[in-house]
Amino acid sequence: QVQLVESGGGLVQAGGSLRLSCAASAASGRTFSTYAMGWFRQAPGKERDFVAAITRGGGSTYYADSVKGRFTISRDNAKNTVYLQMNSLKPEDTAVYSCAASLKTTAQAMALGYDYWGQGTQVTVSS
Repeated sequence: QVQLVESGGGLVQAGGSLRLSCAASAASGRTFSTYAMGWFRQAPGKERDFVAAITRGGGSTYYADSVKGRFTISRDNAKNTVYLQMNSLKPEDTAVYSCAASLKTTAQAMALGYDYWGQGTQVTVSS
């Protein structure tokens, strides 16, 4: 399994930006680039929603319609880290953001579910 730790959350005004990080620590020497990665968010009283995904090599990215054009997912495999750059934040972006990993392909993970999850980091966007 892989350990995932998110950071970078906080309070920001509407229209502002935040950059979330997800640091991965893989077991048994498995390289970080083996994992497909994604970001999800969950607001109080709501289900967890998909936000963004990135393929193992970082060559392709996918976004929920609600964040397209505002959020950018990226990864630095040398640093074992996935990022979520969030711009033009809106109050409705307020949620706990979690990163997720899978040894499946990105397509398989998106279709069948990711396997490993971080504890989440709170993002609050004030109006």
